[in-house]
Amino acid sequence: MTKYDSELAQVLHRRRFLGVAAGTTAAALLGAAAAPSATAAPAEAPAGRGRPVLPPGRLGMQLYSLRDQVSTVGFARVFEELSRHGYDEIEFAGYTQGEAGDITLPQLRRLVRDNGLKAVGSHVGYYSDDPDAYTFATQLEKVLDDAAELGLKHVGTASGPFRYGDTVDAWKRAAEEFNTYGAAARERGMKFYQHNHAEEFSFASDRPDVRLYDVLLEETDPDLVYLEMDIYWAFCGQFRFGVRPDGTPAPFDPIDYVARQPHRYPLFHVKDGERDESTRDGYIMSDVGDGDIDYRSFIGGVERMRGRHSHHWIAEHDNPGDSFRFARRSAEHLLSLREQRDC
Repeated sequence: MTKYDSELAQVLHRRRFLGVAAGTTAAALLGAAAAPSATAAPAEAPAGRGRPVLPPGRLGMQLYSLRDQVSTVGFARVFEELSRHGYDEIEFAGYTQGEAGDITLPQLRRLVRDNGLKAVGSHVGYYSDDPDAYTFATQLEKVLDDAAELGLKHVGTASGPFRYGDTVDAWKRAAEEFNTYGAAARERGMKFYQHNHAEEFSFASDRPDVRLYDVLLEETDPDLVYLEMDIYWAFCGQFRFGVRPDGTPAPFDPIDYVARQPHRYPLFHVKDGERDESTRDGYIMSDVGDGDIDYRSFIGGVERMRGRHSHHWIAEHDNPGDSFRFARRSAEHLLSLREQRDC
């Protein structure tokens, strides 16, 4: 058996080790007895009961969700709005503001600080055929210089490791490059990270028994390459790739990946979706709190396993109908979540 084989057997072994029968939810596996399924519509806790699920100071916003506002009214107005709704942190998706005019990195850093926010990460492209493009592969030192100028502790990419294809060796090659970026980031006091979409959970074209995400985790140095789990896309991956190409079951629970190496997941994208099995992904993206992903159980489960590790919870919607409304309603939902009091 290779190091990539028999994912289902590994999951069952881990659950037996923890003394939990196979088939229980990940939330129960992590100590949330009788917690609802991570794909079931959440039942709201009575107001004021239990501790807040979201740790204080950890609510963030991925600015890609508000790109229409950034490019028109500018960062200052966007940061004011986020601060007003209770956000603590932001994650960049670029450092320009379109029609709102030019802005320097020192000015941008001051705006973040003056609005009581903290910049915790940034998305940058992985590679480009254009040697002058702003990506890790083409301008690594510039990317890290800019991140350092902004005071970031994390800098990463939302690009999948498909640069060389979807074979095991192709992903090993991409993993080597990620290790290089991670080593360079560590020298500057930062962590390099990769943000997933659904396709990372697909299977290698030359080894249909191997999940590509497992290759990424195995071939990257856990002290150099970190992960930002997009919870919505991970659940879409669970729906799409829970069966191997030959039809054999290959179930996985996204939170199990976190349980294996919680220190490798400093950042999470909190993105919601309505369950719809007639669609390719099994979900239709929605504002956070309007969908069927049980964030009370997921966030609570991760926070219970964190130990000395701090996690950042970053709201996102790829294409919100009204981006400021999305920001407001997502904050209202996430800040209202409280742990269910044990009976």
